[in-house]
Amino acid sequence: MKLKKIFTVLLLGICLIVTAVLVKAYMDGEFNSPDSLRIYIKSYGIFGPVILTVIQAAQVVLPILPGFLGCAVGGVMFGWFGGFLCNYIGISVGSIAAFMLAKKYGIKLVNGLFSEKRVKKYMRRIERSKKYEVFLFIAMLLPLFPDDFLCYFSGLTGMRLKKFAVIIILGKPLCILAYSIAAAQI
Repeated sequence: MKLKKIFTVLLLGICLIVTAVLVKAYMDGEFNSPDSLRIYIKSYGIFGPVILTVIQAAQVVLPILPGFLGCAVGGVMFGWFGGFLCNYIGISVGSIAAFMLAKKYGIKLVNGLFSEKRVKKYMRRIERSKKYEVFLFIAMLLPLFPDDFLCYFSGLTGMRLKKFAVIIILGKPLCILAYSIAAAQI
């Protein structure tokens, strides 16, 4: 049990440090444009792909920049395949983390991040529909859906982590791949 506690404290410390670094970068304007983000990631040298992956995970949990910006930068910097891998892994990890945070901390957290009106609107829709999982899968396939919100919101539903993870893992690649291929052509 003591090892688990040490691991939890260590993981929390790493998350806080990463969050502080990303918030500072955001405040310094590093995420204002594709060029500023590209320069920021490039400054990490061979660790650039890891940094992009972490940024993509963090942008789901902490809405500090639009996900498509990271997708575009990844495709330009690392080619369509390398950019796709960084973006897909990062966004998938961030999506699952957001789901788990909502499961653990509930409606107060979600209402703190998003408008209570929006949460209630989705709650009413779910009460009337038996097909939320289908809706979520389609939303993950297509661009321009509020993916970050839906990850948190899904944590408020009765959906299990395993089902959510399958929806993310199968639903996210197509849209991310399209962004990565388009960006690599620039």
